[in-house]
Amino acid sequence: MFSFILPSMPTAIIVSPFYAFVQSDFVGKAIVVFLFFGSIYIWTIMIEKWTYLSRIIKASKKFKEAFRKTQGTISNFSSIKEQSPLFDIYKKGKDELLDYYNISQNDFKRYRISTTQHKLTTAQIETIRSKLEQTVSDKILELEDKMGFLATAVSVSPFFGLLGTVWGVMMAFISMAVQGKAEISGMAPGISGALLTTVVGLLVAIPSLIGYNFLSNYIRQLTVYMDNFVEEFMAKLKLEQHNDL
Repeated sequence: MFSFILPSMPTAIIVSPFYAFVQSDFVGKAIVVFLFFGSIYIWTIMIEKWTYLSRIIKASKKFKEAFRKTQGTISNFSSIKEQSPLFDIYKKGKDELLDYYNISQNDFKRYRISTTQHKLTTAQIETIRSKLEQTVSDKILELEDKMGFLATAVSVSPFFGLLGTVWGVMMAFISMAVQGKAEISGMAPGISGALLTTVVGLLVAIPSLIGYNFLSNYIRQLTVYMDNFVEEFMAKLKLEQHNDL
């Protein structure tokens, strides 16, 4: 029989991105640290926005169902405990109607009597619609708060990584030119440090892009809810005015 003597395996070397970070120069380290803390801030924004948007979407659905069960455009809604964009839009429309009907904010019992005595003109109805649409616009601006920062992070983070990579590669070639020889053992540490910035830039940009798309979808959903609610409120108001004639 034949026997084979296998050569001994070399001791395992622990490969870690920290080694690349240590081999980076000041510029490379500064970019990595900047992206790291930027990533923490971005994740904080995404978690806070996701929690907030998820909560008000549920509250908006609940209020929409409650509003559809009411007979008139003005109701107490004392059972609604949680605020939502739809509730704020409704409150704006209710306040405008109470002003036109000369009804106090806490007195809803005279509402039916007052509607028959104080009919709304076409101009007043359009004014109410305009107020509701302005409220929708204000709410959209609130919902989109800090979304611009996420969009900027998606666009800028890879470029910061690319800047660090180009800078590191350039410095590696300068070092090679000064030494007058090209050795992989001499260039590898600098190149690894340079490529680290690209990796970190992508690790910041990719979650930011995913989070931005998810949050934008929630905002679009809420925008549709608000636009539809304005139309539903105005339709109920016009039907109410017509029935009281």
